[in-house]
Amino acid sequence: MAPTIHLVRHAQGFHNLSIENESIRDPDLTPLGEQQCADLRSSFTAHHKITKLVASPLRRTIKTCDLAFGGSQTLYPIILLDTLQEVSDAPCDTGSSKDALGAEFGSKVDLERVRGGWFEKGEGSEFEPTMEALMARAKSARRALKEIAGNGDDEIAVVSHGGFLHFLTDDWDGVPIDRATGWSNCMCRSYQFAESPDDKDDVRLVETKESWGRRFPAERQPLTATEQREIRSVVQKQMVPLLKIKA
Repeated sequence: MAPTIHLVRHAQGFHNLSIENESIRDPDLTPLGEQQCADLRSSFTAHHKITKLVASPLRRTIKTCDLAFGGSQTLYPIILLDTLQEVSDAPCDTGSSKDALGAEFGSKVDLERVRGGWFEKGEGSEFEPTMEALMARAKSARRALKEIAGNGDDEIAVVSHGGFLHFLTDDWDGVPIDRATGWSNCMCRSYQFAESPDDKDDVRLVETKESWGRRFPAERQPLTATEQREIRSVVQKQMVPLLKIKA
């Protein structure tokens, strides 16, 4: 058996309501976002199999993870992984300090994997919003998730962001031309690890047949790794202005 990673985009935050709201730093979930978490909690069928919770350290991802998957004391603390944070350096994608997160969420979160300057995205930072940095960060995040998941058949829930999830999964299929992501709020897709064909230090995330079937009940086949690489540069170029990535 292999571990299964249930990847989720956070629920609706106040920054999702308008362009003006993107000036809010580290925004909270809206009431609709909280309802989306409740809906996901009701529809998700593998709660009994989840052994760990992981989230980006932004407040909306932590709250989504807690509301959709939390409850059992055996699942806390939620492991916060700074490499899962969103792409841009806009205020809405800029996180809070470790002290602030600790004060707000207390023992519900594990801050060990969050570095002190994790919300600083200036030039030369690991979190700078450039294609090169994002591809490297996604690789680092995949490796960290594989380490967290271990070698058994554990299933873990991981909450991240619409833009970054494309980099994390290296899946560029289905991104609308006028949107920054093909993931809707609280969308859940399930993945397992596979070897990377061209980088022995990397791992791939491959969507499970069951997850793919939930999204595409008709007999449409997923793109191969080669096909994904072929469309990657085209889709990334399309996403640059939408995700506020530095060209």
